[in-house]
Amino acid sequence: MDWCKQNRVDMGELLNIGQVWELSKLWYQDRMSEAFSGRTVADAHRIFAALGLNSPFWRFE
Repeated sequence: MDWCKQNRVDMGELLNIGQVWELSKLWYQDRMSEAFSGRTVADAHRIFAALGLNSPFWRFE
């Protein structure tokens, strides 16, 4: 938090290790598939919502 203050950067979101693990499993589960062609914004929002990551930080267009 001190670094954010010193550099005038918003803190963002903090996740615990369990949340990071669950996010990484959903985010990367199909990355090695030949059919993978990237994620849409809607895909990302669905993944975040599935994990309860619903704050404005996780919303983008």
